[in-house]
Amino acid sequence: MSLAVAIQMDPIDSIDIDGDSTFALALEAQSRGHRLYYYLPRDLSMTHGRVVARAHALTVKRSKGDHFSLGGEELIDLADLDVVLLRQDPPFDMSYITTTHLLEQVHPDTLVVNDPHHVRNAPEKLFVTHFPDLMPPTLISSNKREILAFRETYGDIIMKPLYGNGGAGVFRLKAGDENFSSLFEMFTEFYREPIVVQQYLPDVRKGDKRIILVDGVPVGAINRVPPEGEARSNMHVGGRAEKVGLSARDEEICAAIGPALAERGLIFVGIDVIGDYLTEINVTSPTGIQEIDRFDGVNLSGMVWDAIENRIAGQQAA
Repeated sequence: MSLAVAIQMDPIDSIDIDGDSTFALALEAQSRGHRLYYYLPRDLSMTHGRVVARAHALTVKRSKGDHFSLGGEELIDLADLDVVLLRQDPPFDMSYITTTHLLEQVHPDTLVVNDPHHVRNAPEKLFVTHFPDLMPPTLISSNKREILAFRETYGDIIMKPLYGNGGAGVFRLKAGDENFSSLFEMFTEFYREPIVVQQYLPDVRKGDKRIILVDGVPVGAINRVPPEGEARSNMHVGGRAEKVGLSARDEEICAAIGPALAERGLIFVGIDVIGDYLTEINVTSPTGIQEIDRFDGVNLSGMVWDAIENRIAGQQAA
């Protein structure tokens, strides 16, 4: 099976080829003989009822400083392709949401991964609320009195932006911290959306586990341990990756959410687990597959492409 694949992503010249999941997916697709195109979200348009992109043929290789080459710019009709990988990073703002509306015009005849309709309806910190029994105590609110009441109940809390990513804007406030009012003012000045407030989980000192699911099935995990003096474990802010397996609780969480992911066409998903609690379900541009590959000697990109190819084969047979 040889497929025509477009990758909608952030600028490829600045990626870390040793950690970027999109790069790993592109390498795997190329190794299977799939034809690659690359374009930025701003290059996506809709004209006369057609969704098009000003794209470039893409070749990739694992060579730092020389990891890609581009062909000349082409105007491609996404309806003529087999697959579009929706891989630009958040923020999950109106620009991002608009791309999901445009890509929804070609899906599923052109398979968009992940399904743009369900990406739009499953932002990381909101989709997880569909599984309240798996979450730590959580409040989503812009109301200061509600947040203060939550803090009074749980004492040690985490506050973070609803549509943030990479650990940006995540704050820990211990009981009695006098910075609360200033922090609340900052959030409401810079963000129009509600704030996510959660009970602080001391188990984060042992690590924040990223589990990758492909078509709803867990296929690997890494543990991200925060540096000393830091409440966040994200790799962007110095978190250390460690080899880890799945606990019985992890398996229970994956079994609970897996069918919902597969039904929604969320083929490549990364969930975050701290201790016994599910904290986020990442569907926009999940990461972590290269780290898991190195620790476990596996090929998660291959598993993702197996799932994509199986979906397309099923569509063709229908």
